[in-house]
Amino acid sequence: MGSGDLVLMAGRANPELSQEIAAALKLPLAQTEVSQFADGEVFVQVNENVRGSDVFVLQPTCPPVNQNLMELLIMIDSLRRASACRITAVLPYYGYGRQDRKVQPRVPISAKLVADLITAAGTHRVLTMDLHAGQIQGFFNIPVDHLFAAPVLLGYFRDRMSEGAWRDLVVVSPDAGGVERARAFAKRMGTSLAIMDKRRTSINEAQIMHVIGEVRNQDTILLDDMIDTAGTIVQAAVALKAEGARRVIAACTHPVLSGPAMDRLEKSIIDEVVVTNTIPVRDHPARKKITVLTVAPLLGEAIKRIHTETSVSSLFV
Repeated sequence: MGSGDLVLMAGRANPELSQEIAAALKLPLAQTEVSQFADGEVFVQVNENVRGSDVFVLQPTCPPVNQNLMELLIMIDSLRRASACRITAVLPYYGYGRQDRKVQPRVPISAKLVADLITAAGTHRVLTMDLHAGQIQGFFNIPVDHLFAAPVLLGYFRDRMSEGAWRDLVVVSPDAGGVERARAFAKRMGTSLAIMDKRRTSINEAQIMHVIGEVRNQDTILLDDMIDTAGTIVQAAVALKAEGARRVIAACTHPVLSGPAMDRLEKSIIDEVVVTNTIPVRDHPARKKITVLTVAPLLGEAIKRIHTETSVSSLFV
């Protein structure tokens, strides 16, 4: 499919990240009006010509998930009806990604439903980051470019190690499902690996049983794709300290931080929480514990390569 000028269009989910991506690409954001009627219905109007353009819609489906998802769908529909040549949904965070399979009778696979909705709205391509389950790419019948924030996190931790701030690092997976992610990260850091044995008791409730691996007198990095209510990560930190870990640093791509998460982090024994800006981090006393790294240059580079039809595969690491 041929495409015209590159156009960036941003929703209201994460305006700071959208501005950073625009700055990285040295492009302005398209003039759009996104608002709501008194009854809560979303209204979108594109206030410039996008006919024949290659449009990238910047909108993570982060909390409030349903509002941001609906806003995304309506923006895509408005662009399709305005005769945009190609529409790429840029989703730094993919909401509903944890509902990727049936784990009980008579439950939905909402990640697939959301993929169908995004496609039906008129999307030609999706650019996303650190999906909760990689197989979600297969839920789309359109191309999906799946980036990882690992290079951004690795750069930060390597700098800290070179400064001598941390030593004898161990990368820890908070559960069995994250072992592959933690192992790859540990290999690139040149450190060892440990695993938490976690038994989930109900939604947003989990209990850490014990630590598999040696963490005594080590600085530990608890690595996950997201921190939601922070219950798992806080329990894991307690278990690591009980096993003699010297310091506990939590790291993730997506700081969902819903419900009691910020209060839990503030009161926890975690020394630092390193996240990226795929989701905005709200103000709270715990904010001083949180280091936010930007993924704007990475997303900007991917957008540029997609627009120019050059290889994006070197960014998938």
